Amino acid sequence: EAAVWIRKAADQGDAEAQHQLGCLCDEGQGVPQNFNESSEWYRKAADQGHIEAQYNLAIKYFHGEGVPQSYDEALVWYRKAADQ
Repeated sequence: EAAVWIRKAADQGDAEAQHQLGCLCDEGQGVPQNFNESSEWYRKAADQGHIEAQYNLAIKYFHGEGVPQSYDEALVWYRKAADQ
């Protein structure tokens, strides 16, 4: 049930909720595990400056989970997170 409320807040643009929903999708907790969807939610939160989402998105690019594998893109997101 928590996932339902988190998704509602994420759909309204709340960066923390978007990050949390990304984590739930990543781990398959309360929702089906889906790396594509988790990466999308991390991206939405990361674009708003959410540090943990930026870091998690970097990991996704590093490993190619839900996004095309790219060390260059991973480095971009690691740096954005580190610069805050």
